Amino acid sequence: MMMTYGLFVFRLGTVPYQELQRQTDWRHPGQSRVGARPARQFLGPGEDTITLTGTLLPEFTGGQRHLDELRRMAGDGKAWPLIEGTGKNYGLFVLESLNERKSKFFRDGAAGQIDFDMTLQRIDDDDHERLAVLDAATLRLVRGMFA
Repeated sequence: MMMTYGLFVFRLGTVPYQELQRQTDWRHPGQSRVGARPARQFLGPGEDTITLTGTLLPEFTGGQRHLDELRRMAGDGKAWPLIEGTGKNYGLFVLESLNERKSKFFRDGAAGQIDFDMTLQRIDDDDHERLAVLDAATLRLVRGMFA
């Protein structure tokens, strides 16, 4: 297991990513002053963004149905914990965007290669209204993914 996003497991058989990029911002707005540099005040954390990129080869790795499952999760608008296989907990994240590019097509139109980029945004850990809840439908979907 490389990482989990809620109950979605990133691994060779689903969506193995080849690159993880993280950008964290802190807010320091400036107030203009005459004859001096702007005065800065620290207001706290800003955006915390994780971008995963990779290439799927559906004959060997996961494929379209796994990307579709991530889209379904994003469509719910809920936040899920993002936990690395090492045990590192990044916090609660929402899936903000998922971009895919298909190439190397077979005769039936199925893609032999799918390149993807996905962007996850961290939310505050105390934003309980955004937190995803496991229900019977979600559990059925997850069980179906690994059957």
